[in-house]
Amino acid sequence: MTNQFTTYLTTPVGPLRITGTTLSITSVHFTEEVEKHSEIIPDVLVQCKKELEEYFSGTRKLFTVPLLATGTAFEQEVWKQLQQIAFGKTLSYGEIAKRMNKSAGSSRAVGHANAKNPIAIVIPCHRVIGETGKLTGYAGGLWRKDWLLQHEAKISGKELSLF
Repeated sequence: MTNQFTTYLTTPVGPLRITGTTLSITSVHFTEEVEKHSEIIPDVLVQCKKELEEYFSGTRKLFTVPLLATGTAFEQEVWKQLQQIAFGKTLSYGEIAKRMNKSAGSSRAVGHANAKNPIAIVIPCHRVIGETGKLTGYAGGLWRKDWLLQHEAKISGKELSLF
């Protein structure tokens, strides 16, 4: 078992708990409480914090920190698709399914995989919305999803693009 390290970042949408190994980030989760940080913070966690700070300040649109998200092959495929959604853009669950060459009926499965994304913001599951353009489910709460989408739209100098 590889050692896991934890650090926290205060953001406009609340604290984030960042977990990883010496080589990659394994999770970024919203939390209500800041607990104990690891005594040693590997460079990759420092890099993740820096990239997230840049994202929130509006100077970063693309993350480069190494990731290691654990999930099924289908979940991995969905998460890969999420990383292809451009900053300030949104896609529906059905559009993600189509990009994966799955039937329109697979949108529910895409939604379930989206909900299991262990690396919030960096793997931008907040950019996936309902077929009608409605903001639907978000592990961090819909208010955070709305904030993140509005933030990206503002930085992009555009109206919120729901599709």
